[in-house]
Amino acid sequence: MVRTIGRSTIDSVRYLGRLSIFTTTATMLIFTRPLKFRRILEHLYFIGFLSVFVVSLTAFFTGMVLGLQGYNSLSKIGSEGLLGSTVALSLIRELGPVLAALMITGRAGSAIAANIGAMRVSEQIDALDTMDINPIKFLVSPRIVAALISVPLLTAIFDLVGIFGGYVSGVVMLGVSPGSFINSMLTYTDLNDVISGLVKPVFFGFAMATICCYRGFYCDTLRPGTRGAEAVSLATTSAVVTVSVVILVSDYVLTALLM
Repeated sequence: MVRTIGRSTIDSVRYLGRLSIFTTTATMLIFTRPLKFRRILEHLYFIGFLSVFVVSLTAFFTGMVLGLQGYNSLSKIGSEGLLGSTVALSLIRELGPVLAALMITGRAGSAIAANIGAMRVSEQIDALDTMDINPIKFLVSPRIVAALISVPLLTAIFDLVGIFGGYVSGVVMLGVSPGSFINSMLTYTDLNDVISGLVKPVFFGFAMATICCYRGFYCDTLRPGTRGAEAVSLATTSAVVTVSVVILVSDYVLTALLM
């Protein structure tokens, strides 16, 4: 038992050390020449634009559920007029950043891990080294920049579409006064709420990009004896699960710090 605990501890420390070095290197290489503007734009399109539909769809029905549940709760105490602030604050401060990041991780993060993992098992990363091209700068740094830009913007879209969904659910379907919905939302939502809701996605996007790239980059070391497609599938699953847990844990920490 002691040997097992010791081995697990050493493996965890080794993993954190390698991840820290990988993340630091990729971040520093963002600011070194040549700047990969074209690759950044390609990843912006893949991470950002192609995620708009799934993020908007999730946001709309999340807002509708919030409007329905909020109305049922507030109507018991005769405070239906506060539905707008309830929906807006719930989305802007918590549900928007977390759900948007989780959806982006499921759609784009998994693809990032699988793509880099496939390049690792097919020895394309080794070929980059052979051609004297830094694989971290070529593959990882542009994805980090694209995620840092895309995730906050997609979160803002999630918030706006979610509030619209809450408006449709509360005002159009349940008969809440449009004026009271909008007035309560504007009255009780201040700039600090908006800033808090846009700071979190920066951390979430950075975590998603670095962890998914790391898992794909070192997919052949994730489990001894795994090669080829099996290694890629394990890396993809591990990346999505790890990022999801990191998002939920860091959301609590950031919420406590930003309150």
